[in-house]
Amino acid sequence: MAATINYIEVKGVKIPLIFEEENRLPIVSMQLVFKDAGSISDKSGLAKLSSKMMNEGTLSLGSNGFATALDEKAIHISSSVGAETFVMEYSSLKDQFKEGVDLFASLLKEPNVTKKSLEKVKTDTIGQLSAKESDYDYVANNALKEVLFEGTPLANPASGTISSVEKIDLDEVEDFLKKHLVLSNLIIVIGGDLTLDEAKAKAVELASNLEVGEASEVKHYLASAQEKDVVLKRETQQAYLYFGSPYDMNDTDSEYYKARVATYILGTGGFGSRLMEEIRVKKGLAYSAYARVHVSKSSSYLTGYLQTKLESLDDAKATVKSVFENFVKGGVTEDELEQTKKFLLGSEPLRVETLSQRLSRTFMEFYKGEELGYSAKELELIKGLKLQDLNDFIKKHKEILSLSYAVVTK
Repeated sequence: MAATINYIEVKGVKIPLIFEEENRLPIVSMQLVFKDAGSISDKSGLAKLSSKMMNEGTLSLGSNGFATALDEKAIHISSSVGAETFVMEYSSLKDQFKEGVDLFASLLKEPNVTKKSLEKVKTDTIGQLSAKESDYDYVANNALKEVLFEGTPLANPASGTISSVEKIDLDEVEDFLKKHLVLSNLIIVIGGDLTLDEAKAKAVELASNLEVGEASEVKHYLASAQEKDVVLKRETQQAYLYFGSPYDMNDTDSEYYKARVATYILGTGGFGSRLMEEIRVKKGLAYSAYARVHVSKSSSYLTGYLQTKLESLDDAKATVKSVFENFVKGGVTEDELEQTKKFLLGSEPLRVETLSQRLSRTFMEFYKGEELGYSAKELELIKGLKLQDLNDFIKKHKEILSLSYAVVTK
C-alpha cells in the first residue's frame, strides 16, 4: 500500500496526515513535523538547544524516569531539528502503541523545561562545540556558510557557538517551544501495522495537546554571488578546502531533475565524476572530492569540498575552478549521461525499500508542493533526458562559476 495524504481536524485546524499501512512487522512509527521551526527560524543555536530540552523527559517523571518508562516498553521518542523543521519522532511495537502515545502526550503537555535541565543541556552542548573546534571539516564548512549567507540566519552554525549557547536562557527556550510547536505549522507522518482510522484517532489524541498558534512560512535566502576567500590558520597537517556558489533554482523548479543529473556528473557521483577524475585520478591531489547542490525552501546553492596536502592547496583550488569552467563551457558527454541514468534509475529500489524511506519521500513531495508520486515522474524525465537539453541547462547556470572558498590550513 502506497503512502497517502489525509487530513485531521484539531481545534479548528486542518492538519495534513501522511499515512502508509505496512503489516510485515508489528511496529508503528510516527513523526510530528513542525514547519518553519528549524535552526534558521531563531537566534543561533536556540532551535537545536530547544530540541535537546524536549529529550529531557517530563516534569512528572524527570529525564531518567521518562527514559526508564520508554526503555521498559522498547518505545523510542526523540526530538531534532533541521534547517527548516523541528521533528519529534516516535516508534514502538504495535502492542505498546497506546501506552507510547500516552507518554508522548505527557511530553507535549509538560516537558521538563527547567533551569536544571537547561544547565545540563547547555553544558553538554558547549562541550560538544569545544570538541568541534578541532574538527576542521566542521570549521571550514561553517566558514563557507558565513561567506555564502553573510548577514542571514543561514550564516550561523545550527548548533550555535559557545558564546551564543551560553547566553540562551529558560524564557527563550519556553518562548521558542510555545511559538513553534503549534498545530498551525504541523504535519503528521505515521505508518506501520495499523489502519488509517487508528492512525487518525491517535494523531488527533496527540495533537490535541498542542496550541493552535500562528502559521508561518520559511523565508528564502540568496547565496552571495560575490566571490570571496576566507583562510583560517590552524595547527593542521592537511589543508581543508570548501567551496560554494549560488544555484539559481527554487525547490519547485521543473528542471530540478536536470540539476540532479548534472551535479552527479560534476561531483556527486564519486569515482567517475569530473572532480574525482581531475583531482584524484589525474593529479593525485586528494583522496576524494565532492560537489552537490542544495535546493530547499530556504536556499539554493552548490557546495563542495576536499582535503589535500598543505603544499598542494593552490593547485587543488585552481583545479576546482578549471573543472567548473570546463563543465559549464563544454557540458557533458553522451557516455557520462548514460552512465548517470543507469545509476539513478538502477538504484531507485534502494531508496524506497523501507517504510521510513517511502514516508519520507511522500512527506518531501507534499512539503515541496509537488503532486503525490512526483518522484516516479522525475525518474521518467531523467530517463528521457536528451544530451543537448542537459548541456543547454548546464551552460545556462553560469552562476556556479562565482565560487567562494573557505580554507583551513597551517
